[in-house]
Amino acid sequence: MTLKSGWVNCVALCGLVMTTQAFADCEKPFLAGDFGYSVCKDWPAYPGLTITALSQFESGYSASDYGPQGKYDLNLAVVTAGDSKPLATYHKTSVFESDAIAFEGLQLDTARYKLTPEVRAFGVRATFNGSSRVNPVSEKLLSLYVKEGDKLRPVLDKLITYEYGGEWDGNCAGERYQYTRTVEIGQTSSHGFADLIVKTVSTSETGKGQGDACESKTMTAKPVLTTLRYDGKTYVLPQGFKGL
Repeated sequence: MTLKSGWVNCVALCGLVMTTQAFADCEKPFLAGDFGYSVCKDWPAYPGLTITALSQFESGYSASDYGPQGKYDLNLAVVTAGDSKPLATYHKTSVFESDAIAFEGLQLDTARYKLTPEVRAFGVRATFNGSSRVNPVSEKLLSLYVKEGDKLRPVLDKLITYEYGGEWDGNCAGERYQYTRTVEIGQTSSHGFADLIVKTVSTSETGKGQGDACESKTMTAKPVLTTLRYDGKTYVLPQGFKGL
């Protein structure tokens, strides 16, 4: 084991242990390094339980005005209020990558993702933003997890719920687009889990001219509904729906 890999493993283990301790009272958890994101949220569907999420920088440091560029891991836990021992956990390395499009934060989503009468999922949302004004890029991803014994298992991986991009001159001329997606529980099911109904609303903006002669046009397309079906392991995402 190299010194670097040993340090990375220690960060993951120590971060998980300290995170669950801090999150017993839903406090901001310990971060083993200078770069990372941590959140906690009570789970309304299960009174007394709290969900924790911690993502820390792993490797590939590159100095920039937007923080380190490289890989980030993900540690999740479900804990009981007042008890530092987690009921269920999840850990995976290299879940997120931060580069020209910077990884900027995490959120926990406790909406009513009722996949079966007995199984509810919770969401982890990740935000990414680019730094270019003339080539804007912004993206938000949603992943869903379910509790199975003492483990948390992903059932939806990085659905793009928001995407913004384009190319323009910074004043008027050019094109920009935006996609917004929402998720609802369907009435049908596949392999025992409820189908997910994704509604996509897309908007495009075009501009031409300069200064007072600038002409811009915005068009919003009719919402499109897409059904995501569970294949026994995960919800299958169509091409273009999954983030990196």
